[in-house]
Amino acid sequence: MLTFALPDGETRTVAVHRVFNAGYAGRAQEEVAAHVAELAELGVPAPEVTPALYPVSPYLAQQADTVPAQHGHTSGEAEWALVIGEDVTDPLLTVACDHTDRDLEVHGVAWSKNASPDVLGTRAWRLREIADLDAIALRAWVRHGDTEQLVQDAKLGALLAPDYWLDVLRERGWLTPGTVLLSGTVAMLPGVDQFADGWRVELTDPATGGTLELAYAVDRLPDPIG
Repeated sequence: MLTFALPDGETRTVAVHRVFNAGYAGRAQEEVAAHVAELAELGVPAPEVTPALYPVSPYLAQQADTVPAQHGHTSGEAEWALVIGEDVTDPLLTVACDHTDRDLEVHGVAWSKNASPDVLGTRAWRLREIADLDAIALRAWVRHGDTEQLVQDAKLGALLAPDYWLDVLRERGWLTPGTVLLSGTVAMLPGVDQFADGWRVELTDPATGGTLELAYAVDRLPDPIG
């Protein structure tokens, strides 16, 4: 169960039944193709088509302040998320961070997406009330100790729009109550260590000044015995 506070004071609770993570979802697909080629050189398998859509286990959609990590090569990805409640014509948009196992990613992106939670914010906007989606700022910071550093900074116009993904869900019969879809992410800034102690992500709407935020710590699990 996820619970969201809306700007007018309403609270909406959604029982999650299906979760999807979009990938390679930049609006400029020629740039996406170049990125796929770069990743292939690093051993990350290329998707059969782009944009891609990966189903993940519903329990991975969490409003958490701590994410457990089995090793030191996991990191977040700043995203937005669509949340479909009982009224499928009134979807919510919230801030999200897809925490990903980078070691597992080279064996299969879908596997890596199922290894860690998708963290969602606790506040949301009604999608229909957002005046200019493309102008919304998406930013992420990593924390090392007590120091934060900006790691991602883009506008939502860099990503395929929510309406694109709503059409995909509708065509496939997945636009149903309890569906959550994460947008895919934007490029990370060069020279920033993404393997951090914590992540913070914001969506900021310049038209209203409103901000949606999440933050979580990465909890490195003890090494296994045996």
